[in-house]
Amino acid sequence: MKISATIITYNEEEYIASAIKSLDWADEIVVVDSESVDKTVEIAESLGAKVITQKWLGFGKQKQFAVDSAENDWIFSLDADEVVSDELRQEILKLKDGGIKQLADGYKISRQTFYMNQPIKHSGWYPDRKLRFYNRTKGFWKEMLVHESVQMSNDAKVELINKDILHYSIKNASHHHQMIGERYAPLSAEEMFQNGRTTTAIKIMTIGFTTFVKSYILKQGFRDGLAGFCISRFAAHHAFLKHLLLWEKQQKSKNEK
Repeated sequence: MKISATIITYNEEEYIASAIKSLDWADEIVVVDSESVDKTVEIAESLGAKVITQKWLGFGKQKQFAVDSAENDWIFSLDADEVVSDELRQEILKLKDGGIKQLADGYKISRQTFYMNQPIKHSGWYPDRKLRFYNRTKGFWKEMLVHESVQMSNDAKVELINKDILHYSIKNASHHHQMIGERYAPLSAEEMFQNGRTTTAIKIMTIGFTTFVKSYILKQGFRDGLAGFCISRFAAHHAFLKHLLLWEKQQKSKNEK
């Protein structure tokens, strides 16, 4: 069993070395870079990765391009701000070396996110299982604007590896706010609009509160302390903003008719 690990990058010099070093068990590491202007490419190449420059296609298409550029059918997809834990490494090596004889076609893996210098265990952020290890003859990356994911064929067998990918995505409060305002909320609103979803004034006025309650109370964000409160508060802001942006798109569409 040979495995190609894939990573897409843009200005990831702060994280890329840790990501690549955690993939030392892979037979090939493919980095698809969307024209970084920092040292991402230089660092990746120095660590033995195969680097391909590709203009940005969108998250799903960019990740599928990386898969199509790989030599092997078994793909392990890692984001640049993620690291394979030692426990996950050992489980994959068991599969790779034939220690586990019956292979599935794909594996979902738990993702442990670190926020405000602590691992988040609640707030709807854990276990956050993602399908990241799979046979590309049985799956492909869906073309979505945000929250891209692998779509497996109907006959594919998917199992769980209950070990963690470690995720270090959010640097600080300012970065979190920026990610919501510049990426997640606008892309989510556009995706909802393209899918024919609509919102209302009442929804806009209430969605922030209900989202906070869901994250902080129902998903036990309070158990993560101040970090859980901040996660829930930002989740509320994201929900409010994406619905407001969707409403603006609806109004613009009406006026153009």
